[in-house]
Amino acid sequence: MNKSLVIVTLLTVAVVATACGQKDTATPAATTPTSAAAPAATPATAPKAEASTAAIKATDPYPNAQLLADVKWTEEHLKDDKVKIFDARAKGYEQGHIPGAVALNSGLLKDAANNTIASKEKITELFQSLGVNSDTTVLIYDEGNSLNASRVFYALEYYGHKDKVKILNGGYAAWMAASKEVATDTPAAPAKGSFTAVPNDKLVTTKEQLKALDMQQCTLLDVRSAKEFSGDDLRGNQKGGHIDKALNREWSDAIDANAKDGVPIFKNYADLTKAFEQTGVDKDKSKTVIPYCQTNIRGAHTYYTLRLLGYTDVRPYEGAFAEWGNAADTTVVK
Repeated sequence: MNKSLVIVTLLTVAVVATACGQKDTATPAATTPTSAAAPAATPATAPKAEASTAAIKATDPYPNAQLLADVKWTEEHLKDDKVKIFDARAKGYEQGHIPGAVALNSGLLKDAANNTIASKEKITELFQSLGVNSDTTVLIYDEGNSLNASRVFYALEYYGHKDKVKILNGGYAAWMAASKEVATDTPAAPAKGSFTAVPNDKLVTTKEQLKALDMQQCTLLDVRSAKEFSGDDLRGNQKGGHIDKALNREWSDAIDANAKDGVPIFKNYADLTKAFEQTGVDKDKSKTVIPYCQTNIRGAHTYYTLRLLGYTDVRPYEGAFAEWGNAADTTVVK
């Protein structure tokens, strides 16, 4: 094996091991791991939001409320040169979209052949072609449940665009429910952007890292369905079940499917926090939260949800169960 590759692999394992600890460690590390995610904002330290930004209601005080936009904020920034809007819906763009929005296929962000996120070179090329600069605020929306939007959010944060990405709460459904203007034209190609993808290894977990971790220092969160977790639904995997010590909380539980006007928005801060704590995913700063699903699309949604709630160290398993459930050197439990 190439010596450089060996060194990089060992360093990557060490990054997560610092947070979660190695197996067979008698005493948990006494220090709090360094996190790539920003700590939850407090009244004393939180930056002032733009006066025109009404991302959430005052009754829903998400610690990282700046990551969530509403229809009002979106409408006010349609012609803002510093904002790029991306439509991450699987279909429907040609029939109508938010004015100025550009279609973005979230599938381009995954290297499915290797169960990894797309390379930094491909991500750099993609977002530069979309006109994203290093200081661009990116707003993403999808049909409404924020599943595809969260995948784009995670990819951009992993590649260094942290705290510059927002998701439209309720997505296109919220825009339509508000009877806002719809466009059918495709915006002209923008000037090449200056965005450069720089991976942050503190925002991802690999199979090798998972095998080496002391789960007393981590919270492993399976966000698939209950049937996938139990092994009743194989989803085409060779092995069914879940990774040992994983907790189960389905990603979609974060969305209020019965919200006003039928718009699927995120549940409020109090309800979400209570639900995660009841599952066993509390804000213990000495622990790293590792969400996973089948391909880290649903896992990315939970990454976003936990970021919104102010969790400070969240590192999705990018290979996810598509890798773990088909590897010869892994075991699953039912």
